[in-house]
Amino acid sequence: MLGISGIFQSVRASRSRWAWILLLLLLVFAASLGVAAIRRAILRAAGWALVANDAIEHADIIVVSRDADGAGALEAADLVHSGVATRVAIFPSSPDPVGPEFIRRGIPYEDETARSIGQLRSLGVETIDQIPGSVAGTEDQGSVLADWCKRQGFRSVIVVSSVAHSRRLRRVLHRSLRGHQTRVMVHTVSARFPDFDPDRWWGVRGGIRAEIQEGEKLLLDIVRHPIS
Repeated sequence: MLGISGIFQSVRASRSRWAWILLLLLLVFAASLGVAAIRRAILRAAGWALVANDAIEHADIIVVSRDADGAGALEAADLVHSGVATRVAIFPSSPDPVGPEFIRRGIPYEDETARSIGQLRSLGVETIDQIPGSVAGTEDQGSVLADWCKRQGFRSVIVVSSVAHSRRLRRVLHRSLRGHQTRVMVHTVSARFPDFDPDRWWGVRGGIRAEIQEGEKLLLDIVRHPIS
């Protein structure tokens, strides 16, 4: 049998063992919190890497990029009503093989351009321009906009973009307008019309898809044009 002193030693050893176990658990918990915080910081940085939102001022015209859709029309209308510009321009739609068939059958049909014009008019925008040309992708938007701005003599243009597309679009526009008199400002759609949240994109399926798709395209653009 253990004596009194042996019992106390056993109790002290047991307490010491549990103290070390508790300390180890606390260290593991603290480390997990640190890893989670680092993970969130990395994911947020990846999200914001896709975003470019320039400070805007009065411009000759506001242009809605193809990717901005209805949110772009809403944002452009709000900018017009705030006095930033009085005109809004939209890019031409891609060729739509379905439209002519609807028309042939006597059924009214609106392509993207007609739908955007209707939305802007309903939102109180009175002067709407249609940019001529053919646009199949982001690179086309840059070249078409550069030629049109040169012909129109615009000195400053605000381009409304979706959030996830804004960084790559700005790179393309800056390349296309390099050496031109036109200054371009890229402005993302309002947080009221969210299409991508750089602070929480990993928690939404659409956010993950946008991050992967736009991240790959942005990386390719950087590889192809390191200085842009």
